Amino acid sequence: MIVLALGLIVLTVLVWVGRLQKPARKPEPMSVGEARALLGVSVNATAEEVRDAYARLMRKNHPDQGGTDGLAAKLNAARDKLLN
Repeated sequence: MIVLALGLIVLTVLVWVGRLQKPARKPEPMSVGEARALLGVSVNATAEEVRDAYARLMRKNHPDQGGTDGLAAKLNAARDKLLN
């Protein structure tokens, strides 16, 4: 009976802690200048140069190679911003 009561207390605390967490923020939209800086390309960079810079950085920073998901997402966003 005591074990059941303790289990319910722990469960209640876990539920309340989960509700108190702040919701995830929406990422700020990336500017063209930020995208160029992140990929390291110039203002006059061609689509091929953007793709090459993206590929080079992803080879180094892919999550499977020790990079982070956040950085990979930023690189993807930068590539998309410059190619669209």
